[in-house]
Amino acid sequence: MCAFDPLLTVTNGCFRLGGLPMTGGPSRSRACQPRPPPGPAVLRRAGAILAEIGGRGHAVEEFFARLKEHKLVQWLLGYAAVAVALIPVLDIVAAQFGWPESLRRGITLVLIMGFFMVLVLAWYHGERGAQKMPRSEKLILVGLIVVSGVLLWRLAPPAQQAMAVDSSAANTVDAKAIAAKPPAKNSIAVMPFADLSVAQDQALFSEGMAEEILNALTRVKSLRVLGRSSSFQFQGKDIPPQTVGRQLGVAHVLTGSVRKQGNELRITVELVRTSDGVQQWSNQYDGSLADVFKLQDACARDVASQLDITLSDAGARRLVDKVTDNSQAYAKFIEAQELVTKRVGDSLPRAIALLDEATGLDPHFARAWSTLAVAYAVLSQYSNADWQTSWLASDRAAQRALALNPNDAAAYAALSYNQFSQRHYSSMVEPMQRALELAPENSAVSYWAANELAAMGRTRDAETRLDAALANDPANPLLLFYKSMLRWREGDQAGALDFIHRSGTADSPFGELMLGYYDAAHGDKEGAKRNFASSAARMGSKIPEQELVVIYLGTFGTVSQKQMALKIVGAHTDDEWAPTLLLQLGAAGRSFDLYEHGHSGLSDAYLNWLWQPEPWSRKARQDVAFQGFAKRLGMVDYWKRNGWPDLCKPAPDTGPDAFTCR
Repeated sequence: MCAFDPLLTVTNGCFRLGGLPMTGGPSRSRACQPRPPPGPAVLRRAGAILAEIGGRGHAVEEFFARLKEHKLVQWLLGYAAVAVALIPVLDIVAAQFGWPESLRRGITLVLIMGFFMVLVLAWYHGERGAQKMPRSEKLILVGLIVVSGVLLWRLAPPAQQAMAVDSSAANTVDAKAIAAKPPAKNSIAVMPFADLSVAQDQALFSEGMAEEILNALTRVKSLRVLGRSSSFQFQGKDIPPQTVGRQLGVAHVLTGSVRKQGNELRITVELVRTSDGVQQWSNQYDGSLADVFKLQDACARDVASQLDITLSDAGARRLVDKVTDNSQAYAKFIEAQELVTKRVGDSLPRAIALLDEATGLDPHFARAWSTLAVAYAVLSQYSNADWQTSWLASDRAAQRALALNPNDAAAYAALSYNQFSQRHYSSMVEPMQRALELAPENSAVSYWAANELAAMGRTRDAETRLDAALANDPANPLLLFYKSMLRWREGDQAGALDFIHRSGTADSPFGELMLGYYDAAHGDKEGAKRNFASSAARMGSKIPEQELVVIYLGTFGTVSQKQMALKIVGAHTDDEWAPTLLLQLGAAGRSFDLYEHGHSGLSDAYLNWLWQPEPWSRKARQDVAFQGFAKRLGMVDYWKRNGWPDLCKPAPDTGPDAFTCR
């Protein structure tokens, strides 16, 4: 039998429309012979179908006519033009004010949802300006608003991150508010002293004299003394005292000069009020190099007296200790101390040579030994010196210093940093705690302590330590860099940018590193790759800068760009920064293996990259290989003893050393 459809029939291979055969010619088969004409019901059905088709066509025409009548296209094109013009303006404003990514995403979502709202408004109101809002329109608009709210909620940062952003914003505001407050009456910054020697060859000695007097003044309990880095940032600049006072938040500055001729010494100082720039007092101290400690002590006492500060019984004894009986050893120590602070170039080798001479002249000179320990502790970071050799030399010098003076904070800090560099993370804790007990306001000690905490993932503890140090040394570039990095970790991009732009820190390699992160997050790939390559090169990478640019592009680029970048790093596995670069390229397993079996002492330059907010960092700490890596390096043991990272927590149900990270 043949099935029959009134509209289209297939019968024994013949197509029929309305029961009529579609084949022609005398040869058609019997099965395809014409049938009797259809009855009235069939014709009615066919007519209805044709009418429906015609009705649909009319409906389409009516739909397009209504689009034209309601000016729907004009409304949508106008909205799109405004939105497209608004996006770059918002990008500029967001970059200037450091808006978080969640806010920027929220604005983009609002603009997208606004498109649909304009569509609804145009449909109901496009043909005339005033019209009551029908119930259907209200329901649609409410629905769009609800959907937008749900999406915004889903895209918003977690509560913990939001709290961090809020607290960090308050942190930044508070820092600015402090700077805006009138300075405390008993606050002072000691400027670097000028070299007035005939040969002009005593610049380091003159700076050292200023630092020694600064250190003496810190012993005056009721006097706030700004740290060396903050005060010395104005060296060589003709900055009015009023400007210094505003920037540092101090009521007074102490300026001075040193004239050294053979063993004869003259120190001249001036106390200046920063409110009006008026010189409040000045004095001159003459003597021989053998009298240097008496001259420094007298100067510090006179400054305290001019500030109407009554010294305590302890201060009445001495503000300056006589650290050596050998004046020549002390002169060499003073110069070496300044070179150790500078770090860069040939500063450290020169400092070590001077300290070797100083300890040779006076083997009982404890401060010279502890400064030598610090110099060796950081030598391999700034030169091609062998790590193992430097660690041994630093440890020997530190132990010698502590044998002479068990309360030498710098020696304890050097011992801790050596343990940190050698990846003995649990062993670094005790000497650092002792250093902090002895010198809680020492900027160098606080910096190393924060460095160790940050590298182990304890971001909030590290930031607390930095805040305490920045209170007395607000322009210290290393402290500002770490503060910026920790703000970035916590999602506070505005705070990170603020701290990195203070006191010229943005021009340092550390500043370039942070600006590279900021540029990448805000779509400035050109600025990001330029800052990344420059900072890595300036911080010790031997990989050519043009190849560092390729590595950066591989971090955020296509699969082929990443493969090219990995190939470059693979050709430079002996580079100190290779393990860190592999982390950024998402090769966590290779990175862990290279770092673990390498001999680099840059624990801070590697471990800090594990706690970044970028996807490649999160991928690394969540990689299954990180579990064994952290255990073998002693990080898990450290965490169990001293506290877990902010982003990780123990998972005892999985195993005694297991943990999870977010």
